[in-house]
Amino acid sequence: MNKKVNLFGLAFDNPLLPASGPLCEGLENLLSLNELLLGGLVTKTISVEGAQVKKPCIVATKHMVYNTELWSEHDLNYWIGVLPTLVSQKTKPLGISVGYTKEQLEIVIPKLEGFADFFEISTHYNKASLESMVRHVTGLTDKPVLIKMSPHVVDDIHFVETVMKAGASGIVALNSFGPGAVIDLKNRSLLIGNEDGHSWISGPAIKPFALQRIARLRKNFPDVPIIGCGGIETATDVLEMILAGADLVQMLSTALINGRASYSSIVEAMDDVMVENAIESVEDLRNTGLDFSVKGRGGYPEITDRCIGCQVCVRVCPFMAYEAAERPVFNQSRCIRCGLCESRCMANAIEGVLT
Repeated sequence: MNKKVNLFGLAFDNPLLPASGPLCEGLENLLSLNELLLGGLVTKTISVEGAQVKKPCIVATKHMVYNTELWSEHDLNYWIGVLPTLVSQKTKPLGISVGYTKEQLEIVIPKLEGFADFFEISTHYNKASLESMVRHVTGLTDKPVLIKMSPHVVDDIHFVETVMKAGASGIVALNSFGPGAVIDLKNRSLLIGNEDGHSWISGPAIKPFALQRIARLRKNFPDVPIIGCGGIETATDVLEMILAGADLVQMLSTALINGRASYSSIVEAMDDVMVENAIESVEDLRNTGLDFSVKGRGGYPEITDRCIGCQVCVRVCPFMAYEAAERPVFNQSRCIRCGLCESRCMANAIEGVLT
């Protein structure tokens, strides 16, 4: 299976990159990521001064990560000192994430341009000054510049039109959601939080939001390079995001939840998922385009011989259309053909509604 992606004249062995965050902080982490089966690398967001982050700052559950992180805790001089080593040893394209203000970017970008294969820009979104900001930033470098989009951007179509008109090379969608709150019930307090008690939310649970935004943007902008980010947990997720319209895909939270080896595991699993779904190459999938219609039959569920008697359908049916038995008994008169049972079946033994 061909997982290669070419974007901005750069060759990526596969579409999966780390998203900017804790695992991309500093030389040791980035060299470690370089040894994994990633298509490229991305640094933590670099600014002039190192961030002063209140600790603790990261909490994870099975499907969510909450953080109060800011940008890199290393200052610009640290990165200027270590990036030559990284560049000499890396085996894949390097994106350098930088932020945030016009004044900071005027200092940071020229000093890091020689190390970057592309830049990812995080900036405090201001609709009135967005075009002039992006035009100024893109004038500081000849390298590709991608603008990272917040999920809080309401007029996303206008956002993309504006940044591309101003000279951006593409976008990264989406950043973390929030603000949220993480409560410590035992201590009647917050578990983590910034000065306002806020934290930011990422992880597998946000995937549907990222997919919808990427699909919408791709439908409106067929030729704009998009790096998708948000909610990736499996090889299937990566391929779904590409089908939605992403050229490359970033992931961080799952690697925080399950460890950085998750990157290689996901890339290795892509081959089997591609075979199962008749995908010859990532490029072919990207060029296919998402069909916005629903293909499910919408009929009554049929229990096939794959049934293992797990009784999940009995427990979850909102309308009690299944009766517990070695092979659950289906009562069609109670069924509204919603599809929940088929989606929750552990053995994929139910057909007819979604498939």
